[in-house]
Amino acid sequence: MSDAATQAPPATPFEIIGGEAAVRRLVDRFYDLMDQDPAYAELRALHAPDLGPMRESLTGFLTGWLGGPRHWFEAQPGRCVMSAHAQVPVNAATAGQWTQAMARALADTGAEPGLASQINQVFGRMSAGMAAR
Repeated sequence: MSDAATQAPPATPFEIIGGEAAVRRLVDRFYDLMDQDPAYAELRALHAPDLGPMRESLTGFLTGWLGGPRHWFEAQPGRCVMSAHAQVPVNAATAGQWTQAMARALADTGAEPGLASQINQVFGRMSAGMAAR
């Protein structure tokens, strides 16, 4: 058997981050920042008073998006970030607040810095795309 055949497949971002418990910590930190830091007040105003459902939804979305179980996607076929936010008035300021809060949450929860940077670059493009529509 060759070395290539015995090597494990590369770890997914989901595995590198630490699995579902780590994704949940990331999402909780993100929403805690958004809820408590006045720097994210405009972003917070776009959300319902109860962030519980959003915490669950974002945890499920990120779990699948990062390469973990895809339950969120299976429960919502055809739904993506853009369609989920189609009726939300995202502008450049709130898109920037989202990306900044997520960057802080990634750092605060101990995500590997290189991976955190890559993830947040993609988040930045996604949020900018929402603001541009």
